[in-house]
Amino acid sequence: MNGTVEIEAPDGTSATIALQGAEPVSWRVGGTEYLWSGDPDHWNRHAPWLFPVVGASAGGIVKVDGRDYPMGQHGFARDLPFAIVAQRPDAVTLRLEDGPETRRHYPFAFRLDIEASVRVGGLDFAVRVGNTGTVPLPYALGFHPAYPWPFAGGERKAGGGYAVVFETPERASVPEIAPGGLIAAEERRIPMEGDRLPLDPDIFKEALVFLDANSRSFRFEAPGGEAILMEMEEFPHLAVWTKPTAPFLSLECWTGYADRAGFSGALSARASQRLLAPGASAAHGVRVSLKG
Repeated sequence: MNGTVEIEAPDGTSATIALQGAEPVSWRVGGTEYLWSGDPDHWNRHAPWLFPVVGASAGGIVKVDGRDYPMGQHGFARDLPFAIVAQRPDAVTLRLEDGPETRRHYPFAFRLDIEASVRVGGLDFAVRVGNTGTVPLPYALGFHPAYPWPFAGGERKAGGGYAVVFETPERASVPEIAPGGLIAAEERRIPMEGDRLPLDPDIFKEALVFLDANSRSFRFEAPGGEAILMEMEEFPHLAVWTKPTAPFLSLECWTGYADRAGFSGALSARASQRLLAPGASAAHGVRVSLKG
C-alpha cells in the first residue's frame, strides 16, 4: 500500500499507519484484523485524528481576530500528509506543521507530532501539540477509531451480546445533536446500565456524546468476554458512534467538541477549546489493547 508505514512488535502484533492524516489503517493481533476496513459503502475512514477542532463549526467557519476562516467537520489534519521524523521496527513518529494550506483555515503556527507504536496485543499513540507561534494557540484534538462489529462472535443487533463497558458509571442521557452537527441544549435518554451500555444499532440515530465523562477508559466487549480496550490520557470527552446499518463501532476520545447550537463567537471562546501559550506544548495519549 502506497504512503504507509508498517510497524511490528516481537510477538507479531502489527499496524499500518498512513502518511495521510497519520491514520492507522490496520491493527493486527494474532493474524486477525481489529480495525474497520474503511469500506466506502459505509464509512471510508479507519481511525482518523481530529485537529485543530473536533466536530462541526457553526456555519462551517471559525472566527479569528474578526475574520472568518472555513473549517470542515473535525478539522483538516486527517486529510493532510504527515512527514516521518523518527522510525524503528515497532514505532514511527509523524509530524504535521502549519503551512499555506493550513493557514487558509487556521491562521496559527503549530506542530502536531503523533507517535504510533505496537506492543504485545496493543497499539499505542503519544501525541504532542506544540505552539510554535507568538500568540496563544486554540486547539482541540480527537481520535476516532472504528472496530468491526462483530469482531468475536455474536451478532450486530439488539441482544447480540455486544456492549460498551466504561471504567466507571456514566450518565444515562447524552446531548441531542442539532442541525449541522452542533451540540444542542436538549438531551435524550440512552439505555445505560451503570457502567455498561448494551449495544443496539437502533440507539444510534446520531453519536452518543459523553461530555466531561467520568471514565478514562472504555472497552468494546464481545459476548464471550473478549474486548478492545481504549485507555486515554488528557481526553475528557468520549463518544460512541456507528451508522444504523454499518458493521463497525467507533469509540472516540476528544479534548473538545462541536460548537453548541447558537454559538457565534471566536474560536478561542469555543467551549472546551484549549489555549496553548506561545512556545508551550501539550501531551495526550491513547492505548488500545486486545483483552482475551
